[in-house]
Amino acid sequence: MTSKSFARVHESGCVLTIDASPGASKSEVVGVNRWRGALRIKIAAAAREGEANEELVRFLSERLSVPRQSIRILSGERSSVKTVFVPLTADRATAILEEE
Repeated sequence: MTSKSFARVHESGCVLTIDASPGASKSEVVGVNRWRGALRIKIAAAAREGEANEELVRFLSERLSVPRQSIRILSGERSSVKTVFVPLTADRATAILEEE
């Protein structure tokens, strides 16, 4: 079985595949699903009216030290599996997000 990376090169940055779980007590990376090629993130917001998406963007912005407005949800706004653009190299984003 081959494992997939959750970060892929895209334009001037990379695209992350994220499996988001809203309704958590705090936002945090909880692991990587290598089979699905997705980063698993718990989100400290409810999945209503875009609250969880806003919290995901805020969390990624803080964790990756990039401006919120530079992060874009490309697909999955109404799904737990999302593709998100961030203005970092795939290697840099992976290294930061896999840190403990």
